[in-house]
Amino acid sequence: MGILCFLIIAAYLLPSFSVSVAVDSIAPTQFIRDGMTLVSQGGDFELGFFSPGQSKKRYLGIWYKNVPIQTVVWVANRINPINGSSGILTLNTSGNLVLRQNDTVVWQANSEKTARNPVVQLLDSGNLVLREENEANSENYLWQSFDFPSDTLMPGMKFGYNLKKGKNWTLTAWTSPDDPAPGDFSCVTDTHNYPDSALMRGDKVYSRFGPWNGLHTSGSPDVKPNPVYYFKFIYNKEEISYTYYLTNSSVYSRIVMNQTDYIRYRYVWVEANQNWMVYKSKPVDYCDHYGLCGANGNCIITESPVCQCLKGFNPKSPQAWNSMDWSAGCVRNEPLNCSEDGFIKLQGLKVPDTTHTWLDETMALEECRQRCLNNCSCTAFTNSDVRGQGSGCAMWFGNLMDIRQFASGGQDLYVRMAASELEVGNRRRKKLIIIVATTIAATSGMLLVGCYFICNVRRKMTDKAKVKEEDQHSEGSEDDADLTLLDLPTIADATDNFSLENKIGQGGFGTVYKGKLVNGKLIAVKRLSMSSRQGLIEFKNEVRLIARLQHRNLVKLLGCCLQGQEKMLVYEYMPNGSLNSFIFDENRGKLLDWPKRFNITCSIARGLMYLHQDSRLRIIHRDLKASNILLDEKLNPKISDFGMAKTFGGEQIEGNTNRVVGTYGYMAPEYAADGLFSTKSDVFSFGILVMEIIYGKRNRGFYNADRSHNLICHAWLLWKEGRALELIDRNIEETYVVSEIMRCIHISLLCVQQHPEDRPSMSSVVLMLGSENELNEPKQPGFFTGKATSEASSSSSHQMQSGSTNEITLTLLEAR
Repeated sequence: MGILCFLIIAAYLLPSFSVSVAVDSIAPTQFIRDGMTLVSQGGDFELGFFSPGQSKKRYLGIWYKNVPIQTVVWVANRINPINGSSGILTLNTSGNLVLRQNDTVVWQANSEKTARNPVVQLLDSGNLVLREENEANSENYLWQSFDFPSDTLMPGMKFGYNLKKGKNWTLTAWTSPDDPAPGDFSCVTDTHNYPDSALMRGDKVYSRFGPWNGLHTSGSPDVKPNPVYYFKFIYNKEEISYTYYLTNSSVYSRIVMNQTDYIRYRYVWVEANQNWMVYKSKPVDYCDHYGLCGANGNCIITESPVCQCLKGFNPKSPQAWNSMDWSAGCVRNEPLNCSEDGFIKLQGLKVPDTTHTWLDETMALEECRQRCLNNCSCTAFTNSDVRGQGSGCAMWFGNLMDIRQFASGGQDLYVRMAASELEVGNRRRKKLIIIVATTIAATSGMLLVGCYFICNVRRKMTDKAKVKEEDQHSEGSEDDADLTLLDLPTIADATDNFSLENKIGQGGFGTVYKGKLVNGKLIAVKRLSMSSRQGLIEFKNEVRLIARLQHRNLVKLLGCCLQGQEKMLVYEYMPNGSLNSFIFDENRGKLLDWPKRFNITCSIARGLMYLHQDSRLRIIHRDLKASNILLDEKLNPKISDFGMAKTFGGEQIEGNTNRVVGTYGYMAPEYAADGLFSTKSDVFSFGILVMEIIYGKRNRGFYNADRSHNLICHAWLLWKEGRALELIDRNIEETYVVSEIMRCIHISLLCVQQHPEDRPSMSSVVLMLGSENELNEPKQPGFFTGKATSEASSSSSHQMQSGSTNEITLTLLEAR
């Protein structure tokens, strides 16, 4: 006690004197002044006064003692900061903890009971507790900081709701790194019949966790046993709470609300790097944003677009839905008729918002089904506990909001359907039989060669057996896939004899025209240039490749024609043209907000991953660029133009060519210089494309003030300086999500690194786009030596600098 008194007197006489008191508690009449600290018995946590960030104001808080980066986990006077160093914390004889500035009380913690011999102690858990001197039972604490969270959830700390005491354990973000006052980003638990938790922005739900299902929250099927932490969930008449505990007590891990990013992060301290690593985060991805797909919509992160109506529903506003505005949601195809209704079983879901629900934890599933069926207002039901064979009954009333689909680990949901809608699943289903053949014919001087055709054969089926309700969600019919041989007169008639009015594009090997067949089907005709030496090779290549490719993000080849000197490919018509006509256009660029651009980025990545990994042969595109990304009526992207593509079989992953083809500004350095191409050269092109989507500027043709760098190099410099957001297209300034766009910039820089082995694969890119896991720090991009000499000397440099929107595809013949 003598040492403590001496230190208190020293701190009082010398305000600048900073000292860590070698005790973890204070008793009545003792105090902590600014410049003094308490340290928990094990030395893990420290309590004292601090100034956050650039602020000069003083706050009483708790932080990690052994972490060199001051990391504050709790703040007492969040709302009332102290000016200067006059703050003092005292414990009065009434058992109240009081923080004063001079004679003004700025914060106070009152004990719930009258204290006889109160003591304030900082525990090794980081919990500041007020207790009776000889009381060690945490249930009998008079007051504890864990009951009043700031922005951080610590191990052993409860998040949730104490129903008995009416106490809400809520996390609220700091307003900014300089101000710990409560911001508008919070994490709360509701008290619906079927309890749920959510991240809030103000009074609006931002991201929902989903109710507890016995194993984890419904929206987090990826939460599994791990080496960092384990958790406990309590749900009874007195309490709804979540608590986690560290598997290894020597590890530091915390959950923090971040107002800047609007993300709830779980961090783990990595001693080797002396830094906090992001272990998990929420929202995880685009589909974690609350109600993205509206009522009765289902968000599927691997689909394009991500929002799909539930089976038996269609968009309420088709026009808005096709414009990527899904907020109006979906409505039923057929109205319900109560007594004649049934259910379809949807699998792998995050169950809907639980605001309007009913819960019985003892009821079996079949009884739950009957209870829902007998209540005409019940729209869906499921087990509330999925462990084992499942138990409990949760029922929904009204629209189903905020559903998402998981690849694995989601829950079953039984959705009410009209009897007429259930019968649809029993009707005949179409199946496609693809027949690949090569036809060589020579008639009347006309040569028809090298063209595959796909004949769609409808298989007649008679299915009189009634399928159980649970199987009504089986797949619908597929689109017809007809690849036919078209003659020259048919194509000439469809394009009005290749009129200028129907010209929609110009490529390196020819012109593209819009056409309309006699059956009304719109087509795009790629007419290869007769003077092109490479035309026949590329023509055969494109037919051979595309006829076998089936992916939603690859353009669909419908037919072909080779007649006399004419070589033509017939594609599905893409009404919105190419991506470059949007992102590089001041007016049309406004039609692509950030959600649409992010969806386009993810979809291109999935299409490219299919080419590199999932198609029968590994395919290197070699000319990926904005003008070769076409957009359908819903602004979904499709990769086009496979005339320069190369295929690899077996384990081959790279090749070499004397004939370097591609487009300046998108070429990987090893390909442009030495003719070496691989999947990683496509990855480089993808990285350039992503940067163009974000910034709305061409990589080639962009120059900064001193005209020394292209877009990707300038972005790299901004990234290194922490200013990566400065160049973002102003058309997306109001819609972008900071965490998403910064992650996309990060991924883009990883893709354009100088050396191929440093670049990620497209499968890794897809995973990175769909998660919040920590990314490697990017290395210097290719061509980072000022303005690339190849650009300065190219035949197209004048066009690009003069502002032309044309892109020139080049073929360079090099001696080797």
